[in-house]
This record gives sequence, structure tokens and C-alpha cells, in this order.
Amino acid sequence: VQLQASGGGLVQAGESLRLSCEASGRTFTRYAMGWFRQAPGKEHEFVAAISWNGGITYYSDYAKGRFTISRDSAKNTVYLQMNSLKPEDTAVYYCAADLIIRENSRPNGMEYWGKGTLVTVSS
Repeated sequence: VQLQASGGGLVQAGESLRLSCEASGRTFTRYAMGWFRQAPGKEHEFVAAISWNGGITYYSDYAKGRFTISRDSAKNTVYLQMNSLKPEDTAVYYCAADLIIRENSRPNGMEYWGKGTLVTVSS
């Protein structure tokens, strides 16, 4: 089972990026998917999550209004559209899968955890 995040890069403040996370090795149709991030020198923190059917989404306070999580179950892929990026969004972004993921979900409690993708936002 593998979760592979991609789409990171270097952008300027105010620009956008779309991250993708493709799951392979099993079907995640019944799993919630989520994004976490780890900024330099800081702990992992929750970014956003989406329920197994895409009907419910959760966002951290800093992501609300700027980030949008979505999923394509047919492609076993979850996306994170990030707009109006700020330098403080600089971090490695990780995707995760579990039966339930919410704002208070612990990163180290995720059933599946993928490799991250680096997002760097310059001022």
C-alpha cells in the first residue's frame, strides 16, 4: 500500500498550487483521506480531510477559505488546491488515509501515511 503525494514546488506569495495524492495497492473507497503538513522545526499539523464519499470536509483554521480538498475515488486520488499561499504555508505536505480523519486527528495515528511533497512559498 502506498500513498504518493506530488505537486509541490516553489511559488511566490499569493500564488496557487494543487497537490495530488495517489493511492495504490488497495482501494481507499471506504477511507477518509487527509492532508497534514510539517513546517521546518515544527510538529506535524492537520490541514484538511475529506470523508470516504466526499460529502464532508474538514479544514484547519488557516486553510479555511484558501484551501480546498477533493477526491476522485475512481482514480484513488485526493487533491489539495491551495490558493493565496503565504510564506508560513511552507512545509512538507503529507497525505494520509484512515477510516475517520478530522481536525483533531493525530498524524501518528493514521492507518496509512504517504511520502511528502515540499511546498516552498517565497515572500
